[in-house]
Amino acid sequence: MASLPLFGLLSLLLTTNTSTATAFAIGIRHGIIRKPSSNVPIFREAPAFRNGDICGYSVSDRIHIAMTLDANYLRGTMDAVLSILKHSTCPENVVFHFLWGKYEPELLVSINSTFPYLNFRVYRFDSNRIRGKISKSIRQALDQPLNYARIYLADILPADVKRVLYLDSDLVVVDDIVKLWEVDLEGKVLAAPEYCHANLQSISRACSGQTKPCYFNTGVMVVDVYKWRQGGYTQKVEEWMTVQKQKTIYSLGSLPPFLLVLAGNIKAVNHRWNQHGLGGDNLEGRCRSLHPGPISLLHWSGKGKPWLRLDSRKPCIVDHLWAPYDLYGSSIHSLEE
Repeated sequence: MASLPLFGLLSLLLTTNTSTATAFAIGIRHGIIRKPSSNVPIFREAPAFRNGDICGYSVSDRIHIAMTLDANYLRGTMDAVLSILKHSTCPENVVFHFLWGKYEPELLVSINSTFPYLNFRVYRFDSNRIRGKISKSIRQALDQPLNYARIYLADILPADVKRVLYLDSDLVVVDDIVKLWEVDLEGKVLAAPEYCHANLQSISRACSGQTKPCYFNTGVMVVDVYKWRQGGYTQKVEEWMTVQKQKTIYSLGSLPPFLLVLAGNIKAVNHRWNQHGLGGDNLEGRCRSLHPGPISLLHWSGKGKPWLRLDSRKPCIVDHLWAPYDLYGSSIHSLEE
């Protein structure tokens, strides 16, 4: 039975998965971890989270989570990782797959010094894959190439990763992530909370063949990577991006082409797994209240990010739910053990 945890840093084993992705497997930690450079935030070291007695250590027990890695959102990423580990029954079984747009060793150092026992790999996303395909959207952050990396997960991840849970960096998980990971896809390529009462008029007109005009947020998705590859879904999403360049049919970054391909044809999971919109709208980012019902995942999609609002001393009430997971060095908030 293989041992899951890969402790520490810093023998970086360079491997190539495809022409568009470079993976760095994190090896054994030894010696002293140097501090990140001054332009990267300093984070406190997180507690070491260990598996419970019921956890296995085989390859089939692993939970694969993909996230983007960017200096501007690093504080959110750290928060998300900590929340996942803290609430997991089997935290040592979680494998993180980070996607970045360029080689930034400071980010690796920061992750390893904050989470010395984290099992993770880092892959380079080649922005040339989407050159000429990105259309201007309602908010500049949505136009960044890394925002589109989720479309190419099946091309970037190793062939032995058959399923992946993609998560945005502006969220916290307050439940055991295995509950979402183990959802029965029932033959579908993707699972996510689904909303069938949204206003999708422009997209519905563009794609009249859909069974029903339903919406899902691409910041929380369970993806059958094998089916995605076999079905050629990357190419299908790219085709709608090409159409968008020729005739504007949407203005929300990487989300609409996903909907045009998959809306109404996914496995719907409980809404508790994406309490999204906590960052307000995409223009002003005004405060919003929680939706009624149980919550397993809080998601600050929208313009307003909790770390920025907290630092400005103008937080929304919901931002105080994010704060306990903040490991930022100068933060006045601390994790309750």
